[in-house]
Amino acid sequence: MKRAFLLIGFVIVVLCCTFAVAQNGNLEKVLTQMDAAAANFKSAQADFVWDQYTKVVEEHDYQKGTIYFRRESKGVQMAADINQHNGQPDNKYVLFSGSSVQVYQPTMGQVTKYNVGKNKSEVESFLVLGFGGRGHDLLKSFDVKYAGSERVDGIDTQKLELTPKSASVRNNFNRIVLWIDPARGVSVQQQLFSPSGDYRLAKYSNIKLNQNISADVFKLKTAPNTKVISPQG
Repeated sequence: MKRAFLLIGFVIVVLCCTFAVAQNGNLEKVLTQMDAAAANFKSAQADFVWDQYTKVVEEHDYQKGTIYFRRESKGVQMAADINQHNGQPDNKYVLFSGSSVQVYQPTMGQVTKYNVGKNKSEVESFLVLGFGGRGHDLLKSFDVKYAGSERVDGIDTQKLELTPKSASVRNNFNRIVLWIDPARGVSVQQQLFSPSGDYRLAKYSNIKLNQNISADVFKLKTAPNTKVISPQG
C-alpha cells in the first residue's frame, strides 16, 4: 500500500511538472508572437467598447468610440475619439502625446491636462498594453502567466494574466488579463481589476494595423476660448 501511495505521488509530481513546462512553453510562444508584431508595428486603429464596473453600486458605465496608436521616434502616441456614453451620443477626445494626457470635452469648453512627467514610461506601458509593445517587455513590469485559450468574437485568443510588480501600481490594478490574437500579436480584449472589486473591461474590434493615419488625429482640435486646466498644477 505504501508503495502504491508513493507511486501515485510520483505520477502527480510528474504530471504537475509536465503541465508547468507546457504552460511556460505556451507563454513563451505568445510573448514571441507579440515581439514579432511589435517589430513591425507602426500604427493601429480599432473600434472600442469600454466598460467601467463599480462594485459598491453594481453599476456599469459604457463608452464607445475609435482608438488610434502611432509609433514615432519619441515614443507611442495614443488618441481616442469617444462618441457614445451609456447609449447616448457623446463627444470627448483623449490624447496621450509627449509627457501629458489631455482630455478635451467640447460641451464644457475645457481641456484637462495631466502631466505624467517621470511616470511617462509607466503610463505609456498601460496605454499601449497589447498594441505595439513587445511581449517580453511585459516581464519587466509584471509577473506573467499563461491562462489558457478562449474564443472571443470569433477569434481564438490566448489569455495572459498579469500581476504588477510595483506595489503602487497594484494599489490601482492588482490583476490584468489580456486576450491576445496570436495571428496578429495584439490584444482584442483587456480587463483590469482593482483591489476593491471594480474593473475596467475593454473590447476592441475592426482592428487595422500599419495603415496610414492622418497626423491630425493626434492633435487637439479645440474651439476658441477653450479653457485648459491641470489638476496637478
